[in-house]
Amino acid sequence: MKVVYFLVAILALTSSLVSAYDPSPLQDFCVAAKEKDGALARIDFAPKGLNAPHTHPRGTEILIVLEGTLYVGFVTSNQDGNRLFTKVLNKGDVFVFPIGLIHFQMNMGNGNAVAIAGLSSQNPGAITIANALFKVNPPISSEVLTKAFQVDKTIIDYLQKQSWYDNNN
Repeated sequence: MKVVYFLVAILALTSSLVSAYDPSPLQDFCVAAKEKDGALARIDFAPKGLNAPHTHPRGTEILIVLEGTLYVGFVTSNQDGNRLFTKVLNKGDVFVFPIGLIHFQMNMGNGNAVAIAGLSSQNPGAITIANALFKVNPPISSEVLTKAFQVDKTIIDYLQKQSWYDNNN
């Protein structure tokens, strides 16, 4: 009989623990968007404009082209051989960028382009790749970057002095 009471107690404790979690810890950061589980952004591209290679570590992105022609792509992970998937999108086309993968968008046309990006998180994060490597404060050691990219230190020094795109401004 003690075994039955013990099992019932374990089951009751387990079920109370399962239901007592915060379903969205990101809600603490964005209390105004209480009923939403994601985020939307309008992206306006100048002719030949670029949304530089970046990643969203906490969200999948879906892009819908409203106007113009965009060349888009993402790179798979190391385990998948770093394969590049690209597509030219026109008005009405949709493309999905999986969570955490490096991706980009570029306006191929001579006119403006407009897209809507839907993200699966209220706080998907954004890491612009060039900024993360070459515009870091304090800077990553030239020795580390020289070995990683297998180039001369003068190239790394040059890259660290450049003004890089910032996707967040």
